[in-house]
Amino acid sequence: MADYLYQDILIENGDVVLDAGRNPVLIQDRAVIAQDIKHAIIESNLAVELIAERSPSKKADIRTKLELLVEEDVRLVPGTVRLEEPTEGTIYVFATTADFGDVTLDITTSETTNV
Repeated sequence: MADYLYQDILIENGDVVLDAGRNPVLIQDRAVIAQDIKHAIIESNLAVELIAERSPSKKADIRTKLELLVEEDVRLVPGTVRLEEPTEGTIYVFATTADFGDVTLDITTSETTNV
């Protein structure tokens, strides 16, 4: 059995992902960190606020709150978090983990309303 620092069950669209044998799919290390960050953002409701906000100054404030939220994860290298909103309803998060290199994740409007 391989050694992993982190292991978790894969969650997609709020549901546990099952393999062909109806067993939970496991993820490790970098994927666990990305999933934890994504869930923290969704649960904070900041993604919904950012997507809904029209004022550029208020969007900047929410973006800062999101960056600070992600920066709280001790598994990330401080100062490496970057957010992009390429289209309305989509947020990309880029960061560097201390042990596993770069991590990238995206959050969409449909994911923020499933919680």
